[in-house]
Amino acid sequence: MKRRTYWLMPDPASARRAMRDLAQARVDVAHVHFAAADGTDMTGLHAANVWQTSDLVHAAKTGWVVGTGCGMVIGLVAALVFPIVGDEPEWELAVMLGVLGGVTGAWSASMIGISIPSPRLQRFEGALAQGWILLMVDLPQSRVQEIEALLQTAHPEARFEGGEQHIPAFR
Repeated sequence: MKRRTYWLMPDPASARRAMRDLAQARVDVAHVHFAAADGTDMTGLHAANVWQTSDLVHAAKTGWVVGTGCGMVIGLVAALVFPIVGDEPEWELAVMLGVLGGVTGAWSASMIGISIPSPRLQRFEGALAQGWILLMVDLPQSRVQEIEALLQTAHPEARFEGGEQHIPAFR
């Protein structure tokens, strides 16, 4: 299980130094993400992508559940009311429509979720608008204290903003 820690860096130069320090500490670059206001120079930084900055994962999960439920209900009604062969219900139709509903629900909800900012990052919107750069580091539990101590020591200008115990997959 990984833990995500959040840091606010005052400027791009400080963020680049933090990136270099994390790489020297053997933190995989794929687990380091930076987010900033539009127009901020992110050269040399691993910019956060839609998995980190949008509500995509939560929306897709919700769409899957709602779509599967709707598909199953429609499938059950169709199986009972409109049997294809003979007078027996077609239970396979219910399962098939449930899966189809889940896929359709996840796809359509993810299209909406990708355009919604992540609720996990809402608390940083003010700081980002003021020019701060958000650093997100995903670490194994065994390395959290070591990396937090490194960043506190090497970057007194940075503000530690806490962390999350359970980061979602693909984030």
